[in-house]
Amino acid sequence: MEKIKLEILGLSPSQSQAGSFALVLGEEFGNRRLPIIIGMFEAQAIAIEIEKIQPNRPMTHDLFKSFAKAFNYSVSEIVISDLREGIFFARIHCSDGVRETIVDARPSDAIAIALRFNVPLYTYETILSEAGIVSGSQTEPDEAIEELVQSSKPRSLSEQIKNMSLDELQRVLDEALNNEEYEKAAKIRDEIARRN
Repeated sequence: MEKIKLEILGLSPSQSQAGSFALVLGEEFGNRRLPIIIGMFEAQAIAIEIEKIQPNRPMTHDLFKSFAKAFNYSVSEIVISDLREGIFFARIHCSDGVRETIVDARPSDAIAIALRFNVPLYTYETILSEAGIVSGSQTEPDEAIEELVQSSKPRSLSEQIKNMSLDELQRVLDEALNNEEYEKAAKIRDEIARRN
């Protein structure tokens, strides 16, 4: 799969989720944006590194860097590798010069590490196609970020099943049961019962 290079475009408090921040990534040679909601501590770790602020004591991501260097590991790249049910997943590609190791991570942590190791950040076309938004906003940067986040929010299961036919609901119910997703199956069952 071909990787698409990303850059950090903005970070601002989310007006829709208290205590959360909107991190907006953009494809390097394009106008698509990938908004990700992250926690306050991860946002702080990213902002500190962007602004080159030296905290009094090392933060968790600084500890990761020191630990990796102590064992002769370097980070070569970060890849936002998957999107499942509205949740992003990332991978940290590391090497000790002999072998490459891939470590799973939350995108917010992986991006904080990418900044500390000064390595590129990538994703795949499938993820940008599914969750990316074409930018064309002329609003203020913070408003544009929030606008992107609002328009890209994954719909809840209740919203998704509300417009499905009974046949579609039955198919999704069978799939959820086969995958042992019992909470999801219960919600679908309730929607089917409500309609009958």
